Amino acid sequence: MKHTFIMLAVSSSLLAAISGADAQHTVVTDQELMDKLRDAAPASVLKGAAILNMGADGQMKVIQVGTNGWTCIDPGGAPMCADESAMEWAKAWKSKGPAPQKLGFIYMLNGDNGTSNTDPFATEETRDNNWIKTGSHVMIVGAEAKSMMQGYPRDAKPDPTKPYVMWPGTPYEHLMLPVK
Repeated sequence: MKHTFIMLAVSSSLLAAISGADAQHTVVTDQELMDKLRDAAPASVLKGAAILNMGADGQMKVIQVGTNGWTCIDPGGAPMCADESAMEWAKAWKSKGPAPQKLGFIYMLNGDNGTSNTDPFATEETRDNNWIKTGSHVMIVGAEAKSMMQGYPRDAKPDPTKPYVMWPGTPYEHLMLPVK
């Protein structure tokens, strides 16, 4: 039960961070969420993942109790599944704390809605924040991932069809790996 509560708290932070603000999140039914998540990660991940949905009151609710260490959510039209270490990384990012020394993994096989490639805290596109939209991809996150990023483009405006480092030079830099 304690583990479920911790994951719920971390997931709520991740959802709020990625969607910009809870008020902007579109409320979906549990079945709509499950339909959106169906292609966000491999079926074997979804089968045992904690599935969380945000209600109209802005509170997260567990619609499937997890058994495999993964958490799946849809923060504003960008369905994803993250392992426990990636959820810790997301909590650190949200709170502007130090990135954990662990290696984390996130599936976003439906792609994303776009984000700044240079400002981890940008909530909308501006003329100078290098907004980028990446199709189907996975992410390798956490300070432990820094050694993996050697040799990958660190450009402000990378080609999102090829692997690149997002948020280069920040504590939250991570490896983006397009898969289609």
